[in-house]
Amino acid sequence: MRAETTPQSAQERKLAVFPTFQKVAGRTVVVVGSGGEAASKVRLLAQTQAHILVIAPEEPEPDLLAAVDMAGAELRHEPFHADHLKGAALVFGASGEEGQDRAVVDAGRAAGIPSNAVDRPELCDFYVGALVNRAPVAVAITSTGVGPVYARHIRAAIEAMLPLEAGRLATLAENLRDAVATVISSGRLRRRFWARFFSGSVAAHVFKGDEQKARLQIQRLLHDVRKETGYVWLVGAGPGAEDLLTLRAQRVLQEADVIYYDALVPEAVVSMGRRDAERISVGKRKGQHSVSQKDINDHLVGAARQGKRVVRLKAGDPLIFGRAGEEMAALREAEIDFEVVPGVTAAFAAAASTQLPLTLRGVASSLVFATGHDQDGQTLPGWAQLALSGSTTAVYMGRTVAGKIAARLLAAGLKAETPVLAVENAAHPDERVFAGTLREMTQLAARDDISGPVLIVIGDVVAEADLSTALPLAQKTADRLLTPAAA
Repeated sequence: MRAETTPQSAQERKLAVFPTFQKVAGRTVVVVGSGGEAASKVRLLAQTQAHILVIAPEEPEPDLLAAVDMAGAELRHEPFHADHLKGAALVFGASGEEGQDRAVVDAGRAAGIPSNAVDRPELCDFYVGALVNRAPVAVAITSTGVGPVYARHIRAAIEAMLPLEAGRLATLAENLRDAVATVISSGRLRRRFWARFFSGSVAAHVFKGDEQKARLQIQRLLHDVRKETGYVWLVGAGPGAEDLLTLRAQRVLQEADVIYYDALVPEAVVSMGRRDAERISVGKRKGQHSVSQKDINDHLVGAARQGKRVVRLKAGDPLIFGRAGEEMAALREAEIDFEVVPGVTAAFAAAASTQLPLTLRGVASSLVFATGHDQDGQTLPGWAQLALSGSTTAVYMGRTVAGKIAARLLAAGLKAETPVLAVENAAHPDERVFAGTLREMTQLAARDDISGPVLIVIGDVVAEADLSTALPLAQKTADRLLTPAAA
């Protein structure tokens, strides 16, 4: 049964509180309490430049003592009285007892000081929102209707999207304000400069910790604000699950003007990009290359030269069978700045899903990422000896040639009973796991019931995986087994 909703009235759309920020630098903020409620407020206030005065009428609890020590706060173990509030900017009643907190609030109001009683909104002059601290930038979130849990979830989302280095960017901008006003007299061009400063290559360099390059880019912008070379991110989309996208990948998707994405990247991940970003599919599947690699390189360089912020979105990790090397070479040759944003590669997603230790003391001490083909289309290009030496081998793009790979490994001397795991659509809702042996792997390519991308893991560590829900690697109807002699 669907709940009926009614449109909000104009009055309902108005806020019950007016959000403001209180100046506390160099001023005293008083916290009255002896336990966990007071400790929580001290930890929050420690993120500010306030002088924190804690009045503990009772014996301070260890949690409060630790918070006071961490914050460098002043602690007085004595009964609260109104004189403690002299010159204070704010006061918090944090005893956990209604009567004591009400007395603190009443004293604060009598002195004209904004007052708060922890977890007692009916007594508060102001609320303390969930805080995202990127000093000197701060975001505070509060909700008077649905409670603190909602505010915490919103805070988590903002934390994910606002880089830790956002404060450094804001400080850099503040230090440049007068110089920019002197160099760029036109208000319109100054607005263009600051738009590019906060959303272009300057910000990109600051966010990855390279302030020297950021300053070089600032000089370019100041020299000619009408031109700016764009910026490219080579981004790993992970195995496809939205919640396995890294926080950095999520942020740069929100900054992109154009997104070039692969066929294996789900639409749900592509849709996490900025709403008005241009989205262009350059996907490649086995035997179906819609756009050549050279064309992709040209697209990236061309868009960046137009001053665009470009995301090249690849399944898994860009540096593992993602042809990022060719794209980086093209960008370097064109003198385009770029950054690689790593992603969760399919081997890690498959291992996590099956609780498979890819390395294990006494069993396997090395891990090989392999592909079923080399650039000339040949199967098993040179990594057989690594598998024979006991390395765990994760094979990408190998399902259609699984029989050839197994036959060559068997012929090379790898035991027919070596455990093998195949994971289709790793980390997706429709993920399926298949388990068997190297001998049974010979039949994988012939299965017509597997259509998604498959990651194959070969090695003794597979025996340590959780295979309780795994399907047989070989179909029951196919009883023919390939032997090394038959290979």
